[in-house]
Amino acid sequence: MCGRLDPRRIVLLLALLCLADGVCAGTARLDAVRVKHLDDRTRVVLDLSDRVAYTVFALTDPERLVVDLEAVKPALGQRHGDVAKPHLARYRIGIRPRHGLRVVLDLSSAVRVEHFPLAPSGERSERIVVDLYSGVQRTTVQASAAGATTSFQAPEPPDEFVVAIDAGHGGRDPGAVGPRGTREKEVTLIIARLLRDLVNAEPGMRAVLTRSGDRYLKLRQRIEAARAQDADLFLSIHADSFRNNKARGSSVYVVSKRGASSEAARWLAHRENEADLAGGASLDGVAKEIQSVVLNMLQDHTVGDSMRVADAVLKNLKKIGKVHKPNVERAGFVVLKSPDIPSLLIEVGFLSNPDEERKLRDAKHQKRLAESIMRGVREYARSYVPANQTTASARTHVVRRGETLGAIAQQYRISLAALRTANDMNGDLLYVGAKLTIPQGG
Repeated sequence: MCGRLDPRRIVLLLALLCLADGVCAGTARLDAVRVKHLDDRTRVVLDLSDRVAYTVFALTDPERLVVDLEAVKPALGQRHGDVAKPHLARYRIGIRPRHGLRVVLDLSSAVRVEHFPLAPSGERSERIVVDLYSGVQRTTVQASAAGATTSFQAPEPPDEFVVAIDAGHGGRDPGAVGPRGTREKEVTLIIARLLRDLVNAEPGMRAVLTRSGDRYLKLRQRIEAARAQDADLFLSIHADSFRNNKARGSSVYVVSKRGASSEAARWLAHRENEADLAGGASLDGVAKEIQSVVLNMLQDHTVGDSMRVADAVLKNLKKIGKVHKPNVERAGFVVLKSPDIPSLLIEVGFLSNPDEERKLRDAKHQKRLAESIMRGVREYARSYVPANQTTASARTHVVRRGETLGAIAQQYRISLAALRTANDMNGDLLYVGAKLTIPQGG
């Protein structure tokens, strides 16, 4: 599903943007690596001259823990050290051209990992703390950039594709009303329920409804409901109306560029939305121009995904009847403006047209509409999560939102270097939907 940049990893993108000349405050220094053994853990402390973006991930064969520091230069004369502490044998420091530093911790036993940044205190400067405990490896990846931090556990292989289905209107808002009194809110709920059942019957897919009954929801509540369910796709079902009662046919919409741009500005203006977008991370202290660049990139990818699924749905709707316009249309509908979830609005027909009103009341036609939409969703979902994605022998891996290069390497039990080499990659930036070649062996 090319284009999805997961908001839960958006701070990683901020970190990469900080590498551009002049974008962020400057290059920090790694001044010291300190290791000490506490009662229940071995603690590694990286002393830095300024706060930095960083990621942590594990490698196997042999067991290592990697801390990548973005836009950091070394101030140490010694680039390695034998430690001989519980869990940790030694550390090594290497330069990552154009990126910063890599600190590799060579482990002497299986560990459980916890890590966090520390702000300056007393005589201490900025620090990154990595604690190694006895136990099963649990790699938590964390990034921080100019004061923005987010933390998440390395994802398990994805096992479901979540589709949020939004039945338009509801409650005190009936929507369009046909000549025979057919109300849009009732038609959309019927089709949404039919589509839900089809999605739930599909292996590896799960549907959630923004409303399951005759309930009024504000437009942004519908987006929030999808995000709360970690939806991979948002579909809003509607029935059209027009003053000319001869207008007919279904339509599919994605957000317009102007609508997307206005939404980006709105997100930047509302702190609560910033937190949602960044998976709980605050963007305080990050330059507004960087926030804007990140959101624009995220939206460009999301709109690209929206267009792909919209094209697939429209193609299948054409097979069961007339469409109002031959191509996917663009509009500034609020429910389409989520920067992080591919979204489309489907007008299943014109209630203002007596013939289409009759069809939209017909159970068989309602089922055909739901099945057509489902076929389009299925095409899109199959390109998003291939059947062999979670098997170690898979030759390709389609990047899913929330994944990091290190986590993918772990999943297939290969080295990060081998994964980069197989895909001609110089860095770790991933685009959701990109297809990675998985080399055999390590």
